[in-house]
Amino acid sequence: MKQQKDASNNHSNTVDIPTDLALLRFMQIHDSAFPIGSFTQTYGMETYIQEDIIRTKEDLIAYCTSFLFHNLVRGDAILIQEAYAAARAQDIERLLYLEQLCGAMKLAKESREASVKLGRQFIKTVSPLGTDAFLAEWQARIDSTEIKGHYAILYGIYSATTGVSVHQAVMMYLFATLNGLVQNAVRAVPFGQTTGVEVTYALIVQVTKAAQFVSTLTLDDISNNALSIELASMRHEYLFSRLFIS
Repeated sequence: MKQQKDASNNHSNTVDIPTDLALLRFMQIHDSAFPIGSFTQTYGMETYIQEDIIRTKEDLIAYCTSFLFHNLVRGDAILIQEAYAAARAQDIERLLYLEQLCGAMKLAKESREASVKLGRQFIKTVSPLGTDAFLAEWQARIDSTEIKGHYAILYGIYSATTGVSVHQAVMMYLFATLNGLVQNAVRAVPFGQTTGVEVTYALIVQVTKAAQFVSTLTLDDISNNALSIELASMRHEYLFSRLFIS
């Protein structure tokens, strides 16, 4: 715990401050209307809803918190952090390794496919917004089928070109992912919009803690302890009816 606390203090002293332009442009890619399809993903949550495991506000907060710390923090968040650093160094070999690792660590078929679909739609959408040569090169690798194009890796590469810090990139990714889950739960359970707002507000504290924790982690810390959520993701494709893709 002492190591985490020290890391947090160091972070608060050295965090980059993006320009207003960089910050607003980065916020745009997290808008619910940004057309990459993230609003169609629940990563197993829809299975829990249909099995009546998520019925109350407290159930939803518990699910999102578990998904945050036992899946996102030790998976996509670390990969984003590593991809951001590799993109800054233009380390192609490192990025290719991260791309393969991202695919290998996603156990459920739907989650693995969602990662690629989101990634390809993401780079297709952001590429016309700028002229970054390194990002364009990565797009060419997808077009040539050299790589699949996993979302976390592309998100990390793009973030490195925007002027935001790696901490801010990780934190926004975690927040946007949970916010998407909450909005989908509002429709699927269903909850009222006020309940959704209260859940997201409660999760913000957890997101800030998670983002700080990620800064203390490396590739050696990658793991997936959310086994129940992974099993729910695997069962999702066999549900009788579905509102969401994964």
